[in-house]
Amino acid sequence: MIKLENVTKTYNKSVRAVDDISFSVKGGEIVGFIGPNGSGKTTTMKMITGIIKADVGKITVNGFNVRRDPIKAKESIGYIADNPDMFLRLKGNEFLDLIGDIYHVPTKKRREKIEEFASRFELTDALSSSMMNYSHGMRQKIMIVAALMHNPPVWILDEPMVGLDPKSAFELKQMMREHAKAGNSVFFSTHVLEVAEKLCDKVIIIKKGKLLFDGTLEALEAKSKSESLEEIFLELTEK
Repeated sequence: MIKLENVTKTYNKSVRAVDDISFSVKGGEIVGFIGPNGSGKTTTMKMITGIIKADVGKITVNGFNVRRDPIKAKESIGYIADNPDMFLRLKGNEFLDLIGDIYHVPTKKRREKIEEFASRFELTDALSSSMMNYSHGMRQKIMIVAALMHNPPVWILDEPMVGLDPKSAFELKQMMREHAKAGNSVFFSTHVLEVAEKLCDKVIIIKKGKLLFDGTLEALEAKSKSESLEEIFLELTEK
């Protein structure tokens, strides 16, 4: 449900943040996107969501070309950015209503989704408060609720566990499994390799904009004598 074909992004005409990468994320898959800081993960995710444009290559989301049919592509995506500090002057319920309006979520369905997710993340009592007063973790949780409220088939999550307490992190991982089990796609970046190891159907490893590996954990383990994903990752990225 996500497909990149020979995608490249260069900044300042010299810094190649993403260098001719191709990969796909199918329906029913949870795919971990891992790499060192500055490897191009966030740039790649922002190109998939249409926030920034690729210089070269083709990106398709849920069958829609991101460049040619950006609205349809974006309607198919639930995106959690790497920074939850947005719209902080709004109350939690005001922010969620804004997002619900943008995605044309009917009032009844909106209330059901907000109630469900807020309960799972223990956020219900905070919805009537200004987001300015939220902790980082609470802001992260409200962004998750907002991104998933319209039940998009494709989830793109940039470091979604950062700032979450253990219970909320557990709930999000359960939701990711539920979403993939329903035939949808989950594509997320993480620096916590244990999470990737336990959660993912496959992993994509990137370094300095170049794709180093795209496949199952079993295939990755077969390429190395190391036993843990952490050791294999260090072996690959430090060459």
